[in-house]
Amino acid sequence: MKRWLAISAIVIALDLFTKHLIQGAFAYGEQLKITSFFDIVHYHNEGAAFGFLNNAGGWQKWFFTAIAAIAAIVITYLIRKNTSQKLFCFGLALVLGGALGNLYDRITLGYVVDFLNFHWNDHVFPAFNVADSAISVGVAILLLDSFKKR
Repeated sequence: MKRWLAISAIVIALDLFTKHLIQGAFAYGEQLKITSFFDIVHYHNEGAAFGFLNNAGGWQKWFFTAIAAIAAIVITYLIRKNTSQKLFCFGLALVLGGALGNLYDRITLGYVVDFLNFHWNDHVFPAFNVADSAISVGVAILLLDSFKKR
């Protein structure tokens, strides 16, 4: 159990550290072009993934806070019950770390800090952060694990 929670803690620490760096180095809305398809930005997301419900009037903060808190409890329970299933627990640990990283922002700031911005020509992928990346990779690992033979 400790190793899975340690992975989650590493994700949280990396997420909060990178968000702290962005907030200290960039004004809100500022962008730094890195390549023709990638910018570092400083955006705020008051909604969920990809800005879903970003301008819903404020209730979404508490809704997504509750979802993240409940998810953290369920994920911790699932890790505890399945500690021998390495791939499954690794995926859950990444999702847990990402959920808690974004939960911390939501509770302390009222929004989530996003800073990774990929684009191609006129197509822009919504900005995201380390926590979002961990959640996405964790879900992909869980999907992979679901197709494995037990």
